[in-house]
Amino acid sequence: MPSPPTILIVDDEPGIRRTLAESLSEEGYGVLKADRGEQALDLLQGPDGDGIHLVLLDIWLPGLDGLATLKECRTLRPQLPVVMISGHGTIETALQATRLGAFDFLEKPIDLDRLLLVVGHALRQSRLELENLRLQQAVDGERFFMAESPAMKRLLADLRLVAPTEGRVLLSGENGTGKEEVARLIHGLSARAEGPFVEVNCAAIPDELIESELFGHVKGAFTGAVRDNKGKFREAHGGTLFLDEVGDMSLKTQSKVLRALQEGRIEPVGGGGAIGVDVRVIAATNKDLPEEIKAGRFREDLYFRLAVVPLRVPPLRERLEELIPLAEAFVQRIAAAYGRPPKRLAPEARDTLINHDWPGNVRELKNLMERAVILGRGQDITPRDLGPLAVRHLTEPDPFAFPEFTSLREAREWFESAYIQRELRLQSGNMTRVAERLGLDRSNLYKRLKALGIEPREGS
Repeated sequence: MPSPPTILIVDDEPGIRRTLAESLSEEGYGVLKADRGEQALDLLQGPDGDGIHLVLLDIWLPGLDGLATLKECRTLRPQLPVVMISGHGTIETALQATRLGAFDFLEKPIDLDRLLLVVGHALRQSRLELENLRLQQAVDGERFFMAESPAMKRLLADLRLVAPTEGRVLLSGENGTGKEEVARLIHGLSARAEGPFVEVNCAAIPDELIESELFGHVKGAFTGAVRDNKGKFREAHGGTLFLDEVGDMSLKTQSKVLRALQEGRIEPVGGGGAIGVDVRVIAATNKDLPEEIKAGRFREDLYFRLAVVPLRVPPLRERLEELIPLAEAFVQRIAAAYGRPPKRLAPEARDTLINHDWPGNVRELKNLMERAVILGRGQDITPRDLGPLAVRHLTEPDPFAFPEFTSLREAREWFESAYIQRELRLQSGNMTRVAERLGLDRSNLYKRLKALGIEPREGS
């Protein structure tokens, strides 16, 4: 049975705090109290902060006032409803609070019946917004999971079995197959669905910062640590933590993640003591982790902790039954998002898509459809609008053989894409060597690949 909503009362008057707490407790709500804005923010960032469902916040507070506290609340928890209360309320103050994101504004002395009515409305609206967000995520995710192919039907059957459990899941598969969407679907079908879903791309974070990103840090722990940071484990408390590209973590970070999984506790960088966390971890990788273990680059004990339930997300070339429906769904969604008239795939364009090998999988398809919708001039998407596909098949390109372009910028992007993909082939997909050849660091290389719609594959 779910626990009742918890309400945080922030007021510097003890009598007000006591009266509001008694009234809310009688209605079955959980109650936390704070007499200063700073204390309220500490509670929101503490281990029980994600269990707070609503804040009653006084405007006039010593130290950090109510409006400043409201700003910080909106930064920490954008979806958290905040109801402002004041004995010196003015229309200007109420408007300012509303502009900052307050749900409502109550004047003292507080009418307890009106208070309970406003609290009920705020909690209901918050639940509806969260439900709409989950439904939208499910709709978006389902477009990656059109179970027309045997491979996807098997995956979905496995997902329905594993999602309601607490078992850790390791998702393997090529880049762009939709591993993040699979993780989101598992979260949405689990008992943790109302909790947060927090993603960490382990490949995109410099090694010297990933511990702080995962476990948080205290103020002054290192140069640039100007304030405390909760870290992703604590942000995901009560929900799901998705560790994407987990195979790119250093051995040092792997040992700390293993300890966190074993003990259910983390320790922020710079000290501060161990903190208990309740998270379900879903990890993903495009690497062969057993081979990484043999090479000494991945801990075997961490592998077995993460791979309680190993699942493989099939590449797009193994689910060609879904290729055209996926492409059409992307076209319609992207056209609507950009306010463009509906478009359709010409028969010749369909043939071009079917004959492509899709090294970038579903993400490559989505990026290609977005470009076709933006640059296509007619109602039909034709092979000319799919010009970047020609790059995928170039081995020894004729320097004067290239698609038609509508601008110099598009031509530059085409050449950059072809040049980077040539290096990927020459270096067999080794991202470190490719970055060195291009004179980029790994994180910037990943950003360029994403911007150009290129999905690298180890050993490509």
